[in-house]
Amino acid sequence: MILDAFRIDGKVALVTGGTKGIGGAIAQALAEAGADVAVVSRQGDPGIEKAILSTGKRYFHYPADLTKRNETRTVIPAVLQKMDKLDILVNNAGICPRAPVLDFSEADWDTTLEINLTANFILSQGAAKLMVKKKQGKIITVASILAFQGGINIPAYTASKHGLVGLTKAFSNAWAGEGINVNAIAPGYFATGFTKALQEDKDRYDLIQKRIPAGRWGVPNDIAGAVVFLASSASDFIHGTIMPVDGGWLAW
Repeated sequence: MILDAFRIDGKVALVTGGTKGIGGAIAQALAEAGADVAVVSRQGDPGIEKAILSTGKRYFHYPADLTKRNETRTVIPAVLQKMDKLDILVNNAGICPRAPVLDFSEADWDTTLEINLTANFILSQGAAKLMVKKKQGKIITVASILAFQGGINIPAYTASKHGLVGLTKAFSNAWAGEGINVNAIAPGYFATGFTKALQEDKDRYDLIQKRIPAGRWGVPNDIAGAVVFLASSASDFIHGTIMPVDGGWLAW
């Protein structure tokens, strides 16, 4: 049955930034689809833990700061030790400092690239070393529609998301023949804590909403189906793609 192809029973998934917003919705969706879930974030969230455990699946929170490369390197070994294996990696963690480009600091640039891009490289490489041994695995990156546009006052975020698209394609080229699917999702504007500054700017909020063909901002659960699809065997012949989940923004 085709619906069985969307199940991920018996799999172990790792979600970075998986305790709130889009990341929390992703973690919960993967558990509901059958996976045991490990999440990485600086702090845990009892609500996410409860939601995942209520599905009957295992849950593991690993407190790491992905702006620190030495901590990033400990993530895959820690998850492997606790969960015994790793089948699905979702690189979701990211930051988005805002400032006029002329005033944007090198410190913000470095920190953004470290967590948004470099951590993705380190974790994907580490996960793939495990996945190539069994000729199977799913690596999913949360990019952004800003991987296709320039944005306003977010040069580091935009550069990192453009970089993630390139990295997704490079990884796909390297590992598709090894049975590893590497793909990315490009969310549009979602009403989460991540976009709080935009939501509080009424003029900008209204302008953005009018620009979205679907007529509304996304909510975290809008991302769940795309992630489960890319994490499941239903997507086994999909490699190196960037899937917009944006209410039609990029098509407008």
